[in-house]
Amino acid sequence: MGSKAAAITSPVPVTWYPTLAIFMLAIGLMVSASFFIYEATSSRRSRSLAKELTTGALASFFLGFGSLFMLLASGVYV
Repeated sequence: MGSKAAAITSPVPVTWYPTLAIFMLAIGLMVSASFFIYEATSSRRSRSLAKELTTGALASFFLGFGSLFMLLASGVYV
């Protein structure tokens, strides 16, 4: 009953947090910008739901993880 639990460590080195945050946020902003440009320049009949969902999911993924690494890099451990 006296077993000790192993410490939880990050799968990503702490020194990579700022770099990952910048690159993932930059990629997410570029993908979301391309999504808005696609929505503004294409007509209603030529739009593709699959392309919209794919682009939106990709932007959400990169912006979400970029925000996570930005919080971790600034010392807010979530």
